[in-house]
Amino acid sequence: MNIDLQRAIDRYVGVPLCAAASLVTRLLGRRAAQRPLRAIVVILLSEMGSLVLAQPMFALLRARYPEASVHVMLFGKNRQILDLMGTVPPGNVITIDDRSLAGLARTLGEAIRQVRRLRPDAVIDCELFARISSLLAWASGAPLHAGFHRHTQEGLYRGSFISRPVLYNPYRHLSFQFLTLARALESETHPLDKESLDQRELQAPRPMFAPGEAEAFFTRLLGDFPRISERRLALVYPSGGILPIRAWPEASWRAVIVGLLADGYVVAIIGLPADKALGESLAGAVGEADCIDLTGYTRSLRELVALLGYAALLVTNDGGPAQFSALTGVPTVALFGPETPLLYGPLGDHASCLHLTLACSPCLTAYNHRNSPCDGDNQCLRRITPEQVLSEARVVVSRSGVAG
Repeated sequence: MNIDLQRAIDRYVGVPLCAAASLVTRLLGRRAAQRPLRAIVVILLSEMGSLVLAQPMFALLRARYPEASVHVMLFGKNRQILDLMGTVPPGNVITIDDRSLAGLARTLGEAIRQVRRLRPDAVIDCELFARISSLLAWASGAPLHAGFHRHTQEGLYRGSFISRPVLYNPYRHLSFQFLTLARALESETHPLDKESLDQRELQAPRPMFAPGEAEAFFTRLLGDFPRISERRLALVYPSGGILPIRAWPEASWRAVIVGLLADGYVVAIIGLPADKALGESLAGAVGEADCIDLTGYTRSLRELVALLGYAALLVTNDGGPAQFSALTGVPTVALFGPETPLLYGPLGDHASCLHLTLACSPCLTAYNHRNSPCDGDNQCLRRITPEQVLSEARVVVSRSGVAG
């Protein structure tokens, strides 16, 4: 579904519904909280990368509430990455279809019914000020509802029914903020959760492939592209996805690919089928047999993660591959501009994030629902030079111990 339509629905339908839900809660109250917690539902709908960043939070929930069943509600298109990490049992996943307005309307009701049958003791809403997730948490009937709340800020209204309101902190990495949501279930401070956090808590899991799954993919890959088996493989992800403002200029990508080829890599351009035109354009402009267009080649997110595990280097715009790199530890250079690595940097020490701190960057925030005021002239990315990227790529590969 179009992102602008999603924003419009969330604002013009979500705000009055949140107000109505707040009034109902004030008049009727909520179910009394029960200890120990038996069922916890985590709502993390829209961002595949955020599912990776949330893994420390899931680890904390398992440690603090070992007897509780943990369930996840998310958009169906994101389920593959959740299953790959083995975050929760497959039967504990509740999916919503957001590919169309009709699909969204059809599956929302069933998702709410599934959650209410669980009679959850707590719901953790990980979305950043989205009203739909707040309403889903309210509709669950859970007495404990942890979610980001505006507190003393104007705007960003998502109801007054959040029983464990958490202060959103734009200066802290999102993984730490997800941990705060989990800690808020027990915290009694104001604002909730004043515990110190340890960087060692931010560990990403390794992917869980079925027996022979990754090997079958590699057999197909190396059969189709035998050059890859002969030399080190560097992957580049040049697309901005649904937010084109996150994309580095094509001319800069072309220069980096040429530099990586000179360093002895076979270079593969990765992306979704929708990125095929960009992949073909880049490969054609480079004009080298060792530059391969793999956009649309991987048939699933699971195959993409297997490909990341095979590669010697990943250079990527801010987006899903940057977060998925944490699952394999592939040496990574991630380019940030409209968003900041302080919030969204990949977990682990395998990655280096390049980011210029211009006066207008970052411009995609929770406060504007990632709707940038930029006119498209993303100087925050354009001023990062190919030479800087190539230099940083050599550093992360050397640091990893991979032969250079």
